Amino acid sequence: MKSYIYNLATDKSRGFFTGIIKLFLFILSFVYGLVVRILILIFHLFRYSPDCKVIGVGNITLGGTGKTALVEFLARFLKGQGKSIAIISRGYKRKAKVSALSTMDYDFLGDEPYMLSKKLKGIPVIVEAQRIKGIKKAIKDYAVDTVILDDAFQQWGIRKDMEVVTIDAANPFGNKFMIPRGILREPISSLKRADIFILTKTNLSANTASLKDALRNLNRRALILESEHRPLAFYDIFRPEDLFAIGSLKGKTAVLFSGIGDPGSFEKLILSLGIKIGLSFRFPDHHHYSLKDLQKIIQSSQGKSIDTIITTEKDAARICDLQFATCSLRLLALRIELSVRDEQRFNDRLLKLYPL
Repeated sequence: MKSYIYNLATDKSRGFFTGIIKLFLFILSFVYGLVVRILILIFHLFRYSPDCKVIGVGNITLGGTGKTALVEFLARFLKGQGKSIAIISRGYKRKAKVSALSTMDYDFLGDEPYMLSKKLKGIPVIVEAQRIKGIKKAIKDYAVDTVILDDAFQQWGIRKDMEVVTIDAANPFGNKFMIPRGILREPISSLKRADIFILTKTNLSANTASLKDALRNLNRRALILESEHRPLAFYDIFRPEDLFAIGSLKGKTAVLFSGIGDPGSFEKLILSLGIKIGLSFRFPDHHHYSLKDLQKIIQSSQGKSIDTIITTEKDAARICDLQFATCSLRLLALRIELSVRDEQRFNDRLLKLYPL
């Protein structure tokens, strides 16, 4: 059902009956937009102002735009500048609905916070749906001077020192309608609140000039920068220390699987490395994998005599605790990093938050 609604929202489904449903969804999106505008006004009147710097990382659409990679990028840079950092995340679709820290496992944290906690040693990752409560915990327990709020553009009730918005350069606003007729989470005019726009996946987009012009016309004070997801290496999911050079699979055929917001970008990235895709399994975003899921993938790979299976780091976090026999198959994850063009301009803007 979710897939069908998403296809309607992205205009992938057509036809007379579909048109009637779209009209109904348009009415719902109008009501949704009205409610969102009212909530923004109310929350702005009663915003919470923390006793630390707050950097919000978010987006304006449904789907994957590269927020997690940017959170990692920011945390590494600010820690390198001597700042005391904590990351606060909602922990979407985690199984255990309690506050948790990076010492917990995937069930407590959720895939993205768990992955961040593994990669960012020494930086607390606090999972708390009530972000204000998470901020207070970070200040009290870790005496931080900066918190990075993941998926925070719609956290209207928190005063933020900087709003960083990620925008998928290949599909920035969908059909420009709001949920559920489109994929916008709030009106495009809300982008006037942004301090920095990071255009993501620009290596998969033909041209960003028109998008930049549109953003400049909307928000002339914001810094607009391009970025791309740069592949670093492959690693064995069950032995992360076993790395494979990024070019080591060139010319080979692999089976892919992913449960992320934008599986198409993952597939394009694999193809850009000279790897052929024998099969690709797409699961819902943040999918909780079962042994049955993995057995199906493995059996399908064996049926095509393909010995290499590749997934994303976020998906790897969701299957690392599952025990199964892979026989002679290699089960690998692609490790990536965010690469920002004009990185110095980005760094300079961040450091302006802190007095000399």
